[in-house]
Amino acid sequence: MDTAVNASGATPSAGTRKTVLVIGTFDTKKEELSFMCDVMEAGGGAVLTMDVSVLGDTDFPVSFSKHDVAAAAGVTIADVIAAGDESHAMALMSKGAQALALRLLAKNRFDAMISLGGTMGTDLALDVALALPLGVPKYIVSTVAFSALVPPDRLAPDVQMILWAGGLYGLNAICRSALSQAAGAVLGAARAACGVLDGPPLVGISSLGNASLKYMRHLKPALARRGYEAAFFHAQGMGGRAMESLAEQGTLSAVFDLCLQEFNNGIHGSIVNSGPERLSRAGAAGVPQIVAPGTADLVDLPTWQPLPPRFEGRPCHVHNKLISSVTLTEAERRHTAREIAARLNSARGPVHVILPLRGIQEWDREGEIGHDPQALAGFFEELGASLATSVPVTAIDAHINDPAFADAVIAVFDRWTADGTVAPAAREAARAFALPTA
Repeated sequence: MDTAVNASGATPSAGTRKTVLVIGTFDTKKEELSFMCDVMEAGGGAVLTMDVSVLGDTDFPVSFSKHDVAAAAGVTIADVIAAGDESHAMALMSKGAQALALRLLAKNRFDAMISLGGTMGTDLALDVALALPLGVPKYIVSTVAFSALVPPDRLAPDVQMILWAGGLYGLNAICRSALSQAAGAVLGAARAACGVLDGPPLVGISSLGNASLKYMRHLKPALARRGYEAAFFHAQGMGGRAMESLAEQGTLSAVFDLCLQEFNNGIHGSIVNSGPERLSRAGAAGVPQIVAPGTADLVDLPTWQPLPPRFEGRPCHVHNKLISSVTLTEAERRHTAREIAARLNSARGPVHVILPLRGIQEWDREGEIGHDPQALAGFFEELGASLATSVPVTAIDAHINDPAFADAVIAVFDRWTADGTVAPAAREAARAFALPTA
């Protein structure tokens, strides 16, 4: 190939031929995988193929054999077969596929990846997608795409999944339709992707829409004036997961975790959550965090399911046909406060908590469904008592949607840039893919 997404994140020229890494079990799915390769090559793309089979052999001329994949994991195929069961065997092949893909990316050998499979192939593909950095297009064609079998913590922030309709065994008209679209999509993404470019340093901010939280309108221009770019993450499950993944990768200079509803959802049993590590990963990575408990008094539930018995009869805001929010009792809010504090107390990086004493979301104002001053005061009391003395807290006599709240956030951020906790934008090193040296 001529050029690939490179370590500096520079945009390849529009005219260069793009190469897609195609991953799959070429012993059992040669027909389907080769069909996708043909579609991409007919569209002007190039392919590298990686066979992650274990027991079978293929006569398809792959770029990297199952022996190459096993070697990248530090074992042989004989070792993989001797692992004892298919789960352990595929875990070894996954390790090798990740290592080999990263090595190839570091050498600019491909611009995007696509994988195809059932549960076994999907499991491996999810690992490879997580290993690749943000900005490298990642497509997984799977018989279990969009299934509850795939938890949020297995998804890379920019992965795309496509349902492999009609694809259980061999090609057919339905299967060819799905695979041709997937092949065209990944090749198009490889051509259009700009990667993570040099530019203003990024600040990740959790939020909901303007109907509930309005600080975005103030923080975005305030950060822009200081030379930073705001990236807002929708805190309804996948958003916070993506934000903290990017913080771990070093993509974000700081995190403003101002909306904790998806965290709150998780500890109160809602499926609309970001996994058990939410509110821990950015802190574990040492990324500076300004935290506020936006919407930590509500739990999101699917509108299309009956309310769990414990939430029946409570005030409920029906947002749309997908999602509704119910209020929490004071005891439940105190539990939330203790759980928030436990995560923040263990952070390895700087943390500053801001408490807007007049309210934490638009629907807790007087006359709205979430208005409960006593429960709100109990939440703040519990949070203040549970946070370690090493975690500074700023309490302001304002609502989270008042300009004064955004001003308080920016005041802390300005102190951090002044004292070097966050590098000033003018001296921030150019952001780029953090490619391993493997």
